[in-house]
Amino acid sequence: MYAIEVKNVSKQMKKFRLNNISFNVEYGTIAGFIGQNGAGKTTTMKLILNLLKKIDGDILIFGKEHVAHEVELKSQIGVVFDELHIPENFSPRELDVLYGNVYSSWDRSYFNQLLDKLCVPKYDKIKTMSKGEKTKLALSLALAHRPKLLLLDEPTSGLDPIVRDEVLGILQQFMEQEEHAILLSSHITSDLEKIADTITFIHEGEILFSENKDDLLYGYGIWKGSMEEAEVIPNQAIIGKRDYAFGVEYLILREFLNPVIELQKPTIDDIMLFFVKGRKA
Repeated sequence: MYAIEVKNVSKQMKKFRLNNISFNVEYGTIAGFIGQNGAGKTTTMKLILNLLKKIDGDILIFGKEHVAHEVELKSQIGVVFDELHIPENFSPRELDVLYGNVYSSWDRSYFNQLLDKLCVPKYDKIKTMSKGEKTKLALSLALAHRPKLLLLDEPTSGLDPIVRDEVLGILQQFMEQEEHAILLSSHITSDLEKIADTITFIHEGEILFSENKDDLLYGYGIWKGSMEEAEVIPNQAIIGKRDYAFGVEYLILREFLNPVIELQKPTIDDIMLFFVKGRKA
């Protein structure tokens, strides 16, 4: 059983269409969700949460239809969006009381531990906080009712490297429970290289790939050389191509290439760029 199943889901917006997308998030995994701004990441998360209505397709959470079981399922989900949708006159201390009345599973001790670890001021009004402090507060709120699933939209955006590392550590600690799962959208792909198990890439409303991260990073390679040297590269191995001043650069599927040919290991950013800008004609 999967924590999330998205099957052939579409959504028409005014100037954008999410087109027949499918991917899964397995229990016990962190699923990285990548794509350019406006590619459909936030729209997909809102569809999963039934904040937007799909026009067709199926979405299952913990094996249950996400609309029919919405109230039950949402009690088991922690959410962080780029904007904190909470009245800004509240302080974290006041939110502690409020959330304790809403969630039967609210863990006040854990909430305060998170605030301390992430250096969130407990008595300051939200309206006085920096974007980074608001993001850290949102993550603390998402975790403190002890959910099984996290949907995180750019949770490390605006954080300095030290705090980002602390946040990643908290997420890895959350994943110590086998029945937990995370769908994590981030433009900081180096974070995903550290902690994600799978990578799903959405571009202009379509899923271009959804793969195990290690298979992705070790299944592809980057080759650089002159046009004359490039003649040794079989066409079936070439996924993408970029020209540069002294020759050509290819994204290569290693399985189709002689292993004696040296390749550079790509980053997630490299693979994204080739899929978007360097696709083979």
